Amino acid sequence: MARIGIIGSAGRMGQAIAAAITDAGETLAGGIDKDGDAATIAGQCDVLVDFSSPGALEGNLDAAITVGVPIVIGTTGLEERHHFLIDHAAETIPVLQTGNTSLGVTLLAHLVREAASRLGEDWDIEIVETHHRMKVDAPSGTALLLGEAAAAGRGIRLADASERGRDGITGKRSVGTIGFASLRGGTVAGDHTVLFLADNERIALSHHAENRAIFARGAVRACQWLIGRPAGRYTMPEVLGL
Repeated sequence: MARIGIIGSAGRMGQAIAAAITDAGETLAGGIDKDGDAATIAGQCDVLVDFSSPGALEGNLDAAITVGVPIVIGTTGLEERHHFLIDHAAETIPVLQTGNTSLGVTLLAHLVREAASRLGEDWDIEIVETHHRMKVDAPSGTALLLGEAAAAGRGIRLADASERGRDGITGKRSVGTIGFASLRGGTVAGDHTVLFLADNERIALSHHAENRAIFARGAVRACQWLIGRPAGRYTMPEVLGL
């Protein structure tokens, strides 16, 4: 059985992952929460899964590198410097980082990339996401993941084509851009729709999360897959063989 350690164990996702570990027949090696030291559990597990905070990422990566244990990172709200740290860690250990561990969302991103690669710039792309009132980052990590998939399909950089926070007199929509809209309220676990809109027709690709169990199951699947891999940076599509 795989021994899985949870960083961010007291949070809602951490608790869901703990249940998913048991359901999958694996072993919960331990967990830490806010102000905890990842080094305390890194040496007791075969893989770490991190759903804590961006501010804790550097220390978590250092702990994983020191022990030589793989790490799955599901923390959202990451910035460029965090990805630099992940790239550095991946030179030494296996690291899988994703904005969403759902297997359904992973397949959705694949479909979005395929659609974007086949539809021209006359098809506008808009990404709409809805989450619970407690979520603090926007757009969601999943929305950005889907945006990256659409940008990759078009052979462009999302940073150069992203439109967010429209308000007031915005002017005409720029050709080839990818728009984002973020809605917050209630207890929504996560709804995402990618719209491809052209003259007189539109395509909607959607995923609706009913509870956090789907993310937890995907995170455990990623942990199982990552154990034994060589050092490198991995993604959820690789877990599904896409």
